[in-house]
Amino acid sequence: MRVLLFSSSYSPESSPPQRRWSQFARYLRTAGWEVDIIAPVAHAPHGRRVLPRDVAGRAFRRDAGRHGESTLRVPFLPHPTTRIGRFASHCFSAAASVVAGTYSRRPDVLVATVPSLPILVAGFVTAKIRRVPFVADMRDAWPDLARDARIVRGSAKSLAESVISAIQLRSDLVVTVTQGFADILRKRGVPQVATVSNGVDIAGRDLLPPPPAERDRLEVLYLGNHGESQRLEVVIQAAALARDAVHLSMVGSGVRRRELMALAKALDAPVTFHEPVTGPAVMDFYRQADTCVVSLRDDWKSFETTIPSKTYEVLAVGRHVTGIVRGEARTIIEQSGAGDVVPSDPAAIAALWKELAQDRCRLLTGTSGRDWIQAHANLDLLAAQYVTLLREVARRART
Repeated sequence: MRVLLFSSSYSPESSPPQRRWSQFARYLRTAGWEVDIIAPVAHAPHGRRVLPRDVAGRAFRRDAGRHGESTLRVPFLPHPTTRIGRFASHCFSAAASVVAGTYSRRPDVLVATVPSLPILVAGFVTAKIRRVPFVADMRDAWPDLARDARIVRGSAKSLAESVISAIQLRSDLVVTVTQGFADILRKRGVPQVATVSNGVDIAGRDLLPPPPAERDRLEVLYLGNHGESQRLEVVIQAAALARDAVHLSMVGSGVRRRELMALAKALDAPVTFHEPVTGPAVMDFYRQADTCVVSLRDDWKSFETTIPSKTYEVLAVGRHVTGIVRGEARTIIEQSGAGDVVPSDPAAIAALWKELAQDRCRLLTGTSGRDWIQAHANLDLLAAQYVTLLREVARRART
């Protein structure tokens, strides 16, 4: 069996689709599958190649991955870290992916993983050209998210929503990462829908010792995308309100990063910004943290059925979660007993942090988060689910 994956990002980049699919590739290889991946030359998050060519990959050259998967790189457009810049580059890479996918080895099933909508379209078109079954891996709640974020407007908005919905209706399988969005798609008439949530490879994430029993300030960490979806200005405003009790570390990049840095400076907030990190450096930041922020804005309805992938990672390492989330993400934090959920309001967040600074016993979550991951979001179990689904899709296509 051979699976072909279209993705906007893959190793050596560190991104949600990369983390999800590098683990799935490992499991697929263990199960005897051939795994081919088409992705742009590594350039995230800066919009340009910063790694050496032999690491980032060369356009239209095939390289071997760490699990025995084959990665064929396509070119990208160097771009500023803006929404328009990224979209233009994704469109360019998507067109190149169609060419690469049309002339690559014929798969038994083709998967395209979102959030890149051009890559979704490219995967669907290529599957039709090659006459192979197509799986849409919907990591985000599209087209609902496009509507909430006003990514496109007017007639373009209607066209984008129509295209996404048409692809979902005509896919051989749509995979969601939350049950709530799967239910929404079924109500819209999508015939084949399954849920395979995000998760964590526990073997690759140590359970950290508890934070210090005493500290001058509460060390708060946000590690992830600095974009519009997270509404991080309320986090910085909360740090300013609780400046005598809190220090906030912001690690990552995104289209709102410069604005957030300017806001922190204007408010004289106790915030330190850091560049994106990978590997052991990630664990170093978690080790220094008392609580970790998981945030999604509360005025986009689509986020009621969205779970930030960092939620699982924070639970796995045993850190307290400051959850500024709704819907299924809120349920996970409450079920795990590994944190507190608070409204997206600076005063409410600041009040929680002051309470945690005064009563540090509340930071001792023990193994509760990790136990929840083991039971509900273990990547090996999720990968086994995905393999079963792909086998069934390929079987149906042969009959």
